Amino acid sequence: MGFEAVAPAPVLLAVTGGIAAYRAAELVRLFVRDGTAVQVAMTPSAQRFVGPTTFAGLSRRAVLTDAGDGGGPIYPHLDAARAARVLMIAPCSANTLAKLAHGIADNVVCESALATNAVLVLAPAMNVRMWEHPATRSAVATLRARGAIIVGPDTGELAEGETGVGRMAQPAEIHAAVMSVLSPAGPLAGRRLLVTAGGTREPLDPVRFLGNRSSGRMGVALADEALRRGADVTTLLCNAAVAPGRGTIVQTPTAADLERETLVRAADADVVLMAAAVADYRPVVAAGSKRSRDGAWTLELVPTADILAAVAAARRPGQVLVGFAAETDDGLERARAKRERKGVDLIVLNDVSRPDIGFEVDDNEVVLVSATGAEPVAKASKREIAVAILDRVERLLR
Repeated sequence: MGFEAVAPAPVLLAVTGGIAAYRAAELVRLFVRDGTAVQVAMTPSAQRFVGPTTFAGLSRRAVLTDAGDGGGPIYPHLDAARAARVLMIAPCSANTLAKLAHGIADNVVCESALATNAVLVLAPAMNVRMWEHPATRSAVATLRARGAIIVGPDTGELAEGETGVGRMAQPAEIHAAVMSVLSPAGPLAGRRLLVTAGGTREPLDPVRFLGNRSSGRMGVALADEALRRGADVTTLLCNAAVAPGRGTIVQTPTAADLERETLVRAADADVVLMAAAVADYRPVVAAGSKRSRDGAWTLELVPTADILAAVAAARRPGQVLVGFAAETDDGLERARAKRERKGVDLIVLNDVSRPDIGFEVDDNEVVLVSATGAEPVAKASKREIAVAILDRVERLLR
């Protein structure tokens, strides 16, 4: 079997240590299948999980390792880094995230990252406690600020038996993120989208708040899919557990914050997707200091602003407005009434009483309620649900 030592490839796939390294092989298959050349590089730690021969066979290129490529240019990683349009690291370990953030170059992957002008796409994979550690969060924030696209991680069962955030994103999702960089023109190119995601929190005192269980995964999936289709996306994040890989991101923790930013930004948007779970009530007064545990506590609540209705009332001709309805019973009738009452194009209904879909999980099952009827979308990942929603949005834009 003959391989090119280092030939120009638009995608440089770097594999770092972790049990998810075997899933990177499927990534290579996806790129080869659609005709995209991919060059693989591996850290020494990655080779403890999957051998270079596997990736060489799939990519038909010699794999770059610290041991060298067995011939060819003196600095093969520099040539690969120069040729690449995207440097994708999947899985990306906590160790590599920290090295990238601080510019440490002690292996072929980190050296390539310092030597490239390519867009950096990272798919983190690690134990949930490692992902949540302040050092990791700081590294991710630093890399995101430099323009890196972060894909995942997902929630689920981890290799060591724990459950939580830390699973590498699905290969198809990572592939889609890379292809959106390589082929930015798409069906939503030139369109401006505003997406809200997460759940607002209304302070009771400096410690406590009224909130909900929304993680923001559905809204973020919509933002990422819109970006993949070439849209200019602004995401308003309300205490979300995840964030879009790129685009404009604005933190809006309370209903008042979300109302302010939405009304300012909605006027310029071609599509507004209101996926955030907004608190319906807030306390009349939020205490300035923590209330001691001292018997019963009676709260007086007042309604928050109806942001969706306000956007609908002010929207311009041709603008598409999508609302969401999280219901536990009589959902379809409530969603139909909400669509007509609020004056929106589409309501996305999901049943939040089920533990396997909706809040705090990766899957969803929805009904798209429009003026022409109700279209069920079967249970699938939130990324696939986002595809179905945006397919409908595109039809509304025509």
